[in-house]
Amino acid sequence: MAEERPPAIWFAEQRPRKPRLSRERIARAAVAVLDADGASGLSMRRLAARLDVSAMSLYEYVGSKEDVLDLAVDEAFAGVELDGIDGVPWREALTQQLVRARDVMKQHPWLPALMSTRPLLGPNSLALSERFYAVLTAVGLEGHRLTAVIGALTYYVQGWAATENFWRAVHRDPAREAQLRRWTQQHLESRREDYPTLAQHADVVGTDDFDASFELGLATILDGVEAQLPDAGTD
Repeated sequence: MAEERPPAIWFAEQRPRKPRLSRERIARAAVAVLDADGASGLSMRRLAARLDVSAMSLYEYVGSKEDVLDLAVDEAFAGVELDGIDGVPWREALTQQLVRARDVMKQHPWLPALMSTRPLLGPNSLALSERFYAVLTAVGLEGHRLTAVIGALTYYVQGWAATENFWRAVHRDPAREAQLRRWTQQHLESRREDYPTLAQHADVVGTDDFDASFELGLATILDGVEAQLPDAGTD
């Protein structure tokens, strides 16, 4: 009976190999291909060409393209640095980590979608999760509320980055984007009778400051998290 293949590369033992290739080299090359061509452009043949090896030689290190995607996702998360987060108040620690995570998702537009489809069990992903859980458990969150808060924060950043990436991929010309926003404001104003609340807030509906909007939304979520803490004044 054939040996059952592990459901993710992180469960498979890494056997000694010749030094020409490694999981690390494959991961870095996969990230480069994904950055250039997206998830649909990644193939074992294209990856092998970038590494200047045969496609068959890759299978000595990974079992499938899915394994390669697992490695690439974890390699991308290596860009979320945790330096400077230790010893700061919990809100500041989470904000720094999530802002850096958004930056990495913007650098690698394929990341938000791919991270939704696989277990994040690589060493870089686990290090980020450990830090996140540690910060929140230190201020008293536990059990289902802890996982709910982690989910809310993670999905906020992930969804924001994905939406921002899609928008930026379509609207590349700042002048035309500004024109679109002006037209949107004028459109709402001309229909004030039907949409009075939207018309009243048309100037902020049309904002193009993604950074400020992201950080304000994040602060609002953290306000809600703080209200759930056993001691609302805990840092």
